[in-house]
Amino acid sequence: MSTSPRTKAVKKDWGHDASGCTILHIDMDAFYASCETRRHPELQGKPVIIGTGTRSVVSAANYEARAFGVNSAMPVATARRLCPHGVYLPVDMEYYRSISQKVFAIFEEVTDCIEHVSVDEGYMDVSSALLQWKSPVAIAQWIRKTVFERLGLTCSVGIATNKLIAKLASTNAKPDGMLLIPQSRQAEFIRMMPVRAIPGVGPALQRTLDNFGISSVASLAQLSEDNISRMTGSAITGHMLYMAAQGLDERPVVVHAPDKSIGHERTFPEDTRNAHEVTNLLRKCCDATASTLRKRGLVARTLTVKLRFANLKYVSKSFTMETPTQSASELFVYAKKLFAELLPRESEDAPLPQFIRLAGIGTSNLSPVSTTIVQASFDEFMDFDKESHKSRRLQNSAKKTEKALDDIRKRFGKDSINFGI
Repeated sequence: MSTSPRTKAVKKDWGHDASGCTILHIDMDAFYASCETRRHPELQGKPVIIGTGTRSVVSAANYEARAFGVNSAMPVATARRLCPHGVYLPVDMEYYRSISQKVFAIFEEVTDCIEHVSVDEGYMDVSSALLQWKSPVAIAQWIRKTVFERLGLTCSVGIATNKLIAKLASTNAKPDGMLLIPQSRQAEFIRMMPVRAIPGVGPALQRTLDNFGISSVASLAQLSEDNISRMTGSAITGHMLYMAAQGLDERPVVVHAPDKSIGHERTFPEDTRNAHEVTNLLRKCCDATASTLRKRGLVARTLTVKLRFANLKYVSKSFTMETPTQSASELFVYAKKLFAELLPRESEDAPLPQFIRLAGIGTSNLSPVSTTIVQASFDEFMDFDKESHKSRRLQNSAKKTEKALDDIRKRFGKDSINFGI
């Protein structure tokens, strides 16, 4: 679900010249909530919010719930105050992914040049498909019609010459709409929006631009690329914003983009200063992350531990391992060390210096197992060190155990067994 700001004035007919408009951005409308309504038709017309627990955040809200001011990323406690009579449901990612596969299967009937952004969002390059379909508008109309007829779900589609304008078009076409932005009008289109609407402009960058009096794309368009780069302190950011202000985007549609990072994090039921509770949660996150790495046939070289405090500020620390891994036991060894470095204590039993609200890990610098070469050290090769040999035997045993856990989870469910490290 898109959370980008929308501009009512741009939701209009921009003309019908589709020349060069070969990029479609399809965004499912309130996807998680719509999936639940599809599964439970009795919820039709009721405000549905995906997210439970007083300390959780809203993952999605349908349009009936948004009428009460409920939005994604909002604390569930706030949502309950705004919409006490709403239907609150837990996240069911397995179900949402199964519906997502059916949605993208429809897209694949048009072309295989598809970039999966998330379970409910994707780009299509329909250049080759136009030989058969003739018009990108015809393709968009067929997708919207077919998704609704087969799955009972609605989606919004943006059509443009590039990914940036196509995404902004679909965002502003919501809900259940379509916007074509002709190439000759894409600069005019984006200059009607606030800078915050540009993907990649977060609160920090917005504050930087606000300090220079730049809050709209129209005002951004008056600046040179060098000026923007100096304002933001980054030539890369300056180039991106300059191009965006002209309605341009150089990024191609990327098919099967590789995972950049994989991780897991969880919020505690109550803020804690108990280090053992945090360590145990990190253990579970290492287990879940390693399981995902193995499922996707990847190994990770960099590990990051993240802690969020009661005041919602957070800290993180990363470490790049000499040998890439997909083992929970190996990840956990480094996770404990990073945790200790982030919040040092006088003794193991001492309370943490601050209350922790959330903890988690992330892995990056990923590569496929099949193509990753692990270079053994000379000592390992010669096996001189008996203690190292014993340690490696224990690691190999742990890896076999984790593989067995994967098999059990595949058969009986992901929560059927946990790994005690």
